[in-house]
Amino acid sequence: MRRALAIGLLSALAAVSAAADTYPQRPITMVVPFAAGGPTDVVARIVAEPMSQALGQQVVVENVTGAGGTTGITRASQASPDGYTIMMGHMGTHGAAPALFKGLKYDPAKSFDPIGLAAGTPIVIVAKKGFPAQDLKSFIEAIKAGGPSINQAHAGVGSVSHSTGVLFDSLTGAKPTLVVYRGTGPALNDLMANQVDFMTDQIVNVAPQIAGGTIKAYAIATPERSPSLPDVPTTKEAGLPGYEVSAWNAVFAPKGLPADVRAKLVAALETALKDPGTTKRILDLGGTVPKDAEAGPDALQALVEREVARWTPVLRSAVEANP
Repeated sequence: MRRALAIGLLSALAAVSAAADTYPQRPITMVVPFAAGGPTDVVARIVAEPMSQALGQQVVVENVTGAGGTTGITRASQASPDGYTIMMGHMGTHGAAPALFKGLKYDPAKSFDPIGLAAGTPIVIVAKKGFPAQDLKSFIEAIKAGGPSINQAHAGVGSVSHSTGVLFDSLTGAKPTLVVYRGTGPALNDLMANQVDFMTDQIVNVAPQIAGGTIKAYAIATPERSPSLPDVPTTKEAGLPGYEVSAWNAVFAPKGLPADVRAKLVAALETALKDPGTTKRILDLGGTVPKDAEAGPDALQALVEREVARWTPVLRSAVEANP
C-alpha cells in the first residue's frame, strides 16, 4: 500500500516536472480587470507582445470588468495555478481594495504568486477642456464651491482613479458627485465629451489627450515634472504638496505555480521590459520602467504589503469623512 502511494506520488511529481519543462504548450490568458483602452489595459498589451515572443506562445489579454477591478482579479486568483492564467494587477486591486471591499475574496499579499512589476504610472489631475479654472488653486476653489453639481469620474470603487480621487477630495475638502464607470477608458471618453468635469488618472491614459488639447491638465502628483508633460506643474509647484501619488501595474499569477513555470514567466517579463521598443512605448506615454532592484517577485511582494499598509488607513478615514 505504502509502495503504491509512493509510486503514485512520484508519478505525479514527474508529471508536474514534465509539464513545467514543456511549458507553455498553449496560449496564456492575461486577465485585465478593466475595460479595453484604460491604463492597465494599455500597459498589459504593451508587455504581452514581447512576453509572447519570449515564451513562444501568445499571451492573450482578456478584459474582465467590474467592482473596481476586483471581479477580474478574483476570477483570475481562482484559476488553476498552471501558468496559463495570469493577471495585470495594480495599486487599486492589490493595495487599496482591502480598505474598500469588506467581502473581498482574495488577500493581495497571500493569494498570488507575484511575477514582477511592469510599469509605474504617475497620477495627473485632469478636467474637461472647457473647465474655466486656469490653475490648480482656482480649480480646487471651483470644485469646492460647486459641491455635488461637479461630477468626478472614476473607474469603479477600488480602482486607481477612485482611490487617488478620494485622496484628492479628502485633501482639498471637495465633495463632488462621483460618477462610476466600468473602466478608465469609458470615463475618459466622457471627460473628452464634456459629460463629466474632472478625474485623477494615470499618465499613460491621459498624456495623449493632454498633448492633443482634448482635456485640460492642472498638475502631476510627482516630485518632478514629467518629460512627457513638461508644461504640467507638479502638485507641489501648483500649491497642493500633500498630494503626491503614483500608481503601478504588475503581473501576478494564482498562488501555487510550479517553480519552473514561475521562473519562465518572470524571465519573460524581464525580457519584455528590457526590450527597447517596450521601454520606449512605456516612456512615451509618461510611465516609468522599473529598475532591476524593484522589478522582481520579491520586490513586488514587498511593494504589495507596503501599499496595503499605506492605503488602508488613508482610504478608510477618507471614506468616513466623505460618505
